[in-house]
Amino acid sequence: MRAPEFWREDGLLPLILSPLSAGYDLAGRLRGALARPVESGAAVICVGNLVAGGAGKTPVAISLLNLLTAHGKIAHGLTRGYGGRLKGPARVDPARHGPDQVGDEALLLARAAPAWIARDRVAGARAAVAAGAEAIVMDDGHQNPHLTRRLSLLVVDGAYGFGNARVMPAGPLRESIARGLARADAAVILGHDTWGVEDRLKGRLKILRADIVPRGDAAKLEGRRVAAFAGIGRPEKFFATLEAMGAVLTERQAFADHHRYRHDELAKLIAGAASADAMVVTTEKDEVRLPPELRAKVVAVPVEVAWRNQADLVSLLAPALGPGRPGRAERSGAS
Repeated sequence: MRAPEFWREDGLLPLILSPLSAGYDLAGRLRGALARPVESGAAVICVGNLVAGGAGKTPVAISLLNLLTAHGKIAHGLTRGYGGRLKGPARVDPARHGPDQVGDEALLLARAAPAWIARDRVAGARAAVAAGAEAIVMDDGHQNPHLTRRLSLLVVDGAYGFGNARVMPAGPLRESIARGLARADAAVILGHDTWGVEDRLKGRLKILRADIVPRGDAAKLEGRRVAAFAGIGRPEKFFATLEAMGAVLTERQAFADHHRYRHDELAKLIAGAASADAMVVTTEKDEVRLPPELRAKVVAVPVEVAWRNQADLVSLLAPALGPGRPGRAERSGAS
């Protein structure tokens, strides 16, 4: 599904749905209160968010895996495997697994480091530790209360923030802002902060700033006619990135997050682009969900996280990986 537009701003419909939001939030509170977090034996770094849909968690998780590896740590990725049928724990093998088995995000994580999918995050973490992991980067686990973590980072899209700041279904929040912030050590604000996230969080959390930028030769799209499509949390962010790279968009098709592309719909898109003398472009996350026989006709634009204050990030990670002070989530025993 795609996030409804009314989640962006408050109004009558969110107000009508607010009793259901109270029930959803109460269920989350009870789940957290009843859980007893388990220590995995590795330094677990959680990359999560408070809103449903994409905020940029997976690129941040990949960046952390690369950074930890560069600093000599044996780091593994861990994710639920959303969209895949395997329950795990299973180590992701891109040569053997597809998105229908492990989900698209797991395949991206596995390009950076050994990665595991597990519906039971504790079992997944223990499997990673048994395979030699010293650090585990858990992609999308802030609302999972079962695994103790050393550090919890909340990723926030600066252009979307927390939407209308209401809990689902009245708004995009998975839990109340206050409850989510109480278990976090730092917030990663991605992109231009047009929502005022930093002002709202200043003094409550450590703030890290970063941007999602094209990786590699961005100039290859400058001046090119491009038919773009994306099935991610916020496709409009991808389209804006292409325009910033100098591409001339002849078409922009937005699909639901994790959309499974059929051969016929993709073939139609490719044919339409050919008639407009345009190249077909999508995201890396979408690329792994394309029919294999048509993948060569689509250009995937790789992206990475560019940290504005990487020294602050390294400083934040250093004690989390050592025997020093545990993070807020570990001390509170919930997340």
